Amino acid sequence: MTCFSATAGAQFSPQQLPDLVVTADRTSEPISQTGSAISVVRGESIATNNPGSLVDALRDVPGLDITESGGPGSTTNIRLRGANTGQTLVMIDGIRVNDPTAASGDFDFAMIAPAAIERVEVLKGPQSALYGSDAIGGVINIITRKGSGPAQVSLRGEGGSYGTGGGSGALSGSNGPWSYAFSGNGQRSDGFSRYGYRIPAIEAKFPNLERDGFSRIGGTARVGYDAGEGVRLESGLLATQTRSAYDAATGAFPDTPSSATRSLEQVWGRASVDSLSGILTHNVSVSETHIDRAFNEFSYKTNMLPKNTTATVSDYLADSMAAEYQGNLKLGPAGSLVFGAKAQHETADTYLTKLLPTAVPRTSQIAASQDTNALFALWQLPIGERLTVTLGGRVDDVVDVARFETWRATAAYAIPETGTKLRGSAGTGAKAPTLYQLYAPIYGNTDLSPEHSFGYDAGVDQSLFNGRVTLSATWFGNKFNNLIDFTTDAANPLGHYTNVSRAETYGLELGGDIDLMPGLLRLKTAYTYLHAVDLATDLTLSRRPRNLTRLALAITPTDKWLIEPRVTMVSKRFSSANELNPLDPYTRVDLFTEYRLDANWKLFARGENIFDAHYQEVVNFGTTGPAGYAGFNATW
Repeated sequence: MTCFSATAGAQFSPQQLPDLVVTADRTSEPISQTGSAISVVRGESIATNNPGSLVDALRDVPGLDITESGGPGSTTNIRLRGANTGQTLVMIDGIRVNDPTAASGDFDFAMIAPAAIERVEVLKGPQSALYGSDAIGGVINIITRKGSGPAQVSLRGEGGSYGTGGGSGALSGSNGPWSYAFSGNGQRSDGFSRYGYRIPAIEAKFPNLERDGFSRIGGTARVGYDAGEGVRLESGLLATQTRSAYDAATGAFPDTPSSATRSLEQVWGRASVDSLSGILTHNVSVSETHIDRAFNEFSYKTNMLPKNTTATVSDYLADSMAAEYQGNLKLGPAGSLVFGAKAQHETADTYLTKLLPTAVPRTSQIAASQDTNALFALWQLPIGERLTVTLGGRVDDVVDVARFETWRATAAYAIPETGTKLRGSAGTGAKAPTLYQLYAPIYGNTDLSPEHSFGYDAGVDQSLFNGRVTLSATWFGNKFNNLIDFTTDAANPLGHYTNVSRAETYGLELGGDIDLMPGLLRLKTAYTYLHAVDLATDLTLSRRPRNLTRLALAITPTDKWLIEPRVTMVSKRFSSANELNPLDPYTRVDLFTEYRLDANWKLFARGENIFDAHYQEVVNFGTTGPAGYAGFNATW
């Protein structure tokens, strides 16, 4: 599927989708052959949207919606095609990073530093048959840069509004059988009050809201070795730490000096061996991911005296270790077969320390672990020269919890004479209950069952006028059953998790890239229509806009200068369940410009919300006012 943000706008060249993708069918393949709906966001798009934020570039993907609870550095949730936040599997270089200690098992995108990202592949629709639990709404695979060719050094710096500053550096290349890519980055901002900023009623009541800033540092390393005779070795390391202030946002004193520290660490190794003259390739990978989150939270009763202050520290420590084997077998005219097995061990440890009004030592809340074993297979079959179909299945056994089976089928039909590709997919998804939902004090329920879904899509990708116009349209639908929700009843007056909910989503995704005047004007569009309802109440699910549109017009007065205004239009939606706390529709305009001084140096500037739109993504949480940023990018 065409993605509006796959543009190489920073290079002022026409959009070219990458020749190969790896996420759609667990193997590298031409994007023209996949029947799945997949969007690709390139590293250049991340840089031109906001070099310090991956989520700003992801907003361009049709079918994907993002909410930040009070601006950059805050808790950030992503939904694919209306699915819940924990129903999207997030991977970095194919390694799962969903958080076992999060209530819904989601990944907080505020933790990721984007400097080393080569591209992001967003695979939509139920993908549990390929990737197991959590892949109900789809998969987001963040792919970091590999080194190749002569050594290359790049530096980037930026500063601007809200006391924001940051920079990054990278070194990559190859030497003989070795390849390498290293990066480091840092960012900080004084920010604005997450609660109430630019919301007149709140600012009138609380005129002295404090700023809630954030800082982030991170680094990556990726090294590969080609041993020859079909043997390849590779390893990667990633570490980031984000510190941010936030507000309680409730009670008589909602503006509080609360703070959070979130760390992500990941290390992985992978070996690939060709056998049978390249007919069968064996891939083995091992990985460990550690997520550490700490929240220092304050709340007040009648005043801010210590005796009326509640101060706690909540620690969430998550570990995930995995080993996976995948075989790729070429079957000649019968296509190819991908098959494999995976074992994963997850642990969740949470602690609570009470500081005020009475100190209570650190106490354990959850100390739990979970093992998941899986088998999977996917058969890809070309039928003639135009049609490619796939059929896959997977069995996941969550030890002592549940076992579930899932399937997926796709078809892609190419008509090269007209530049047309017809595609469709259908499949089932499943999500095991999280360790938090199973074992949380008071709220946990060890009798929970997995969530399930069935989804489908059908679409067309069309190229016209020798590639000057590329268009895509996708109709999709999903039904979710046995959803885990937080409810109260006579036996559980404080609430607990139980399988009670059902939901349905369907909609339309449109994308376009139109070269209006070659070398001068290029229009990029993305539109999503989403119908998302709770089947028990027939009410709209929270934070799902019915209509979401993104437009960008790339203007290149010269081959060195790019000017790109961007428009985001979001319809009315509800911040809370049962259609409570409605949020007004809004239109936001941003502006990016870049000038290439020579082969090595570029200068850029961007303006955010330049026409001062007042809007909220989460009720009572602030969003940016008019802001300006400028910086440089240098490469040798």
